[in-house]
Amino acid sequence: MIHNNVILRAKRSEDIEEISSLLTIQAKVSLTEEGCERFEVYQSETDAQTFILVEWWATQEDLDRHKTAKQFVEVYVPKVIPLVERFPHPSTRLI
Repeated sequence: MIHNNVILRAKRSEDIEEISSLLTIQAKVSLTEEGCERFEVYQSETDAQTFILVEWWATQEDLDRHKTAKQFVEVYVPKVIPLVERFPHPSTRLI
């Protein structure tokens, strides 16, 4: 199992609503992809500009394929990435 956690911080507060909407769509589409076990999007209650993506992929190949999927390439990269600072955290689940 591959655990990929990503912290996103909106560069401008004016973009929070758009980012939220795009990430919600991204999660719904990602959950239909082969090997996607979990794809959750959180928005911080203490800092509305901060979002956290929690992704579980069956294999590294599934995660790699996700990064070439239409939604990722045509929406996430060109529409979300320019609006945020992105901090990926591939992680090892302890419990």
